[in-house]
Parts: sequence; structure tokens; C-alpha cells
Amino acid sequence: MDSAAIDRFEAGRSRLASLAYRLLGSAADAEDAVQDTFLRWQAADREHIEVPEAWLTKVLTNLCLDRLRSAQARHERAAGAWLPEPLLEGDPMLGPADTFEQRESVSLAVLILMERLAPVERAVYVLREVFSYPHAEIAGILDITESASQQHVHRARRRVAAERRGGEVDPASARRIVEEFLVAATSGRTERLVALLTADATAVSDGAGLARRLLRYRTRERIASFARAGFKPTPAKRRLAGGSVAMYVALVNGSPAVLAVVGERVVGAVAFEVVEGKVARVFGIAATDRLTRLNEGWWQHEPDAPVIHAW
Repeated sequence: MDSAAIDRFEAGRSRLASLAYRLLGSAADAEDAVQDTFLRWQAADREHIEVPEAWLTKVLTNLCLDRLRSAQARHERAAGAWLPEPLLEGDPMLGPADTFEQRESVSLAVLILMERLAPVERAVYVLREVFSYPHAEIAGILDITESASQQHVHRARRRVAAERRGGEVDPASARRIVEEFLVAATSGRTERLVALLTADATAVSDGAGLARRLLRYRTRERIASFARAGFKPTPAKRRLAGGSVAMYVALVNGSPAVLAVVGERVVGAVAFEVVEGKVARVFGIAATDRLTRLNEGWWQHEPDAPVIHAW
């Protein structure tokens, strides 16, 4: 492959990775899809490709759809074991982020919601709402009619709107709420935790990466108990984590989060969706394979001082 063809692909790599991440919810799978797209580009008769960007988008999108329809992906969803792979603020996969819709599309809450959409619905929603493709181009990418594209995006918008909890939150305010939550959880103040949660708050966790199925909590009292137990330091938890843990507040997928760090390694992330000054959703992620890319970003990150230096 000549250098011009490689340069043309590399110029669009970040956009392709951002598209793939929104479609798959996994940075590792997104990287694989981008690499597979590169191999297709390498093997293609490029002289007959009139619009390379459109060709690459079509190939990548359909590779992602194949992954979403695969037996393994269906099994994970059916088994209730799927959670998105969290990304640290500044990760290029989170772009574009110019509009609220673009930023919202990579929130953990919306990525989980999009898992409930049919694969084609998900693709149409992302292409239209995030990347502003006209329906005529979406129809060409997915081999559907313009009318079908319009119907898919209408249904997807309705589903997302029905689940949307609120608009954007001031980062400083959200951070304060998360710091309060962390202090209350580590001190065992259950009543304060309950007061920080919305009446219809929910939580989901992968059980420190050990549970075969996701753990779900649907009342404020159960979420408070889960948080108090999860954040209570014990020698056994330190051994499991691999040492003394420092707790940092950071932004993950646009939401405030607590990161548990041992040395320079992130061993757990708890992200929060804040609505009208309270915590509406809690996402606990500690499985090693879900933290790979977040760890890569953490090594290059210059964090603020930890909220808790030694847990």
C-alpha cells in the first residue's frame, strides 16, 4: 500500500474509532473493527473508490453490525453480563463532543440504553444524531431505504428521550456531590447516602469483576447498603486490589466518577449520573478487561490530588 493511501486512512482513524466505540460500547472491539477496516482498505481496488470517507464508514459500520449480531454478543446481552468499557476524559474515542447529543451518546447510561436497540436502529441513531449524516447517505451505508432510516432514528430518539434523566450538569457541582457520596460511603453514613440519591435511583455493578451476572440495585436503601459495603476498607479488599488504594475523582464518559488506584493502576471505577443535584444512576466497573483503555489513559493523565490518599 502506498503512503498516500495509508495517510488517507490515518487521517480518518479517530473518527472511525469514535463511531465504532459508540456502536459497540467497547474500546477493544472498536479498535479491532478499525483494524479490520484498514485491512479491507488495504485489499480494496482504491482507484474505483470515489469517496474514501464514505467507503470506510460503510465498511466499518457493517463490521460493527456483524459484531453486534454475533452469537457471543447476543449471549452476553442475554446473560445480563454486558457493561460499556469506560473511557477517561480526553480520550479521542469520546469525540466528537461539540453538542449535547454528541456528548450524551457516550455516557454510560446511553451506551447501556443503546444495547436495547436493534443493531440497525443503533447504527442509524449514531450516524444521524452524532455524525450528522443525511438519511440518503445512511441508507447507502446500511443498504436500507431513506424512509426506513427515518423510521429507525425516530424510534431510537423516542427510546432515548423516554430514558433520559436530565440535561448537562455543571462539572464542579457534580464533583462536589460525588465527593460527598464517597465520604459518606467510606464513613458508613447510610442515611446521608440515601439523601444523596434520587427517589428512583438505580445502580449496576460487575461485582468487583467477579460476578458472572451484573448486580442490580433498584431502591435507595439497597444502593446505599451496596455503596457502604463496597467502599468500606478491609484487609481482604486491599489484598484483592493488590495494595493500598487511593481514591480519585475524575470524569469518565462525561460523568463524574471515583477511580480506585493502586500505584499507577486503576483497579475500579464507579461512575455517577447526577440529575438536579442528586445521584440518579451508579455504575460500578472493576473487571480488568473493562479497564484496559482507561488505564492507558490514566498513565498519561495528571490527576488532581486524591480525595482519599490511603484506603
